[in-house]
Amino acid sequence: MTQPSMISPEERTPHGPPCLADSCHRGLLEHELANEQVLCSRCVHLVNVWLHVELPLQIVVLEGSRQRETTGASSGGRTAYRTAPLPGRDDVLNLLGPAAWSDRVRDAHGQAHADQHGPVPIAGVLIPWVRLVCDERRWNPPTLTPQALAQWLGRPSLLDWASRRPWAGEMRDELDELMRTVRCVTRLRPQRRPVPQPCPRCDNLTLVETDHQLYIDCTTCESMYTRDELALAARIFAAELAAGAA
Repeated sequence: MTQPSMISPEERTPHGPPCLADSCHRGLLEHELANEQVLCSRCVHLVNVWLHVELPLQIVVLEGSRQRETTGASSGGRTAYRTAPLPGRDDVLNLLGPAAWSDRVRDAHGQAHADQHGPVPIAGVLIPWVRLVCDERRWNPPTLTPQALAQWLGRPSLLDWASRRPWAGEMRDELDELMRTVRCVTRLRPQRRPVPQPCPRCDNLTLVETDHQLYIDCTTCESMYTRDELALAARIFAAELAAGAA
């Protein structure tokens, strides 16, 4: 099938070193190298989706899951417990818990200690990256709530700048781990669905779309397409079939 002009194979083929994120196996594309990126555009888009779309929705679910579900024998309108019920789900409360702007606190003897024990809250993961950006750009931070931190850090203009920083891969990996942790607690994961259309590049029926994501991926050649690009490819293919039948 003829490639549509807006889907250039050269733009879809890795030409440089791999994306700096350990959780990504893609090579950097020509336009990403020209933009001096160390993080591929797909990872930049994923981070934006996590912070602007999925994480706020997951936080709503977490807020509604604070109370621990309990079971017990009921007698006379009362529920009997073998042990006193906990005030809430510790896994949810931990994720929604507060975090300090500084990642270390000092005890009465002046010794520095990590502020968090156990799994880090959402705010505890986001604050160090917000603090790093504020230090490098000399910006004022947002409100230290998970929602405000996510919206602030997930701005497209900020992520475009961050994609050229040497720490971009580490940030992507930490956010990937955070989202995995949150999904394990909420049991809500983005759904993947096959797209019934051949890949414009390799012609295989291996296109997959994922909830909230801009790009549709080919699991064979690893090309990425927007829905508009695939619609154009389908029109060109239909026109070629009609011309061949004439």
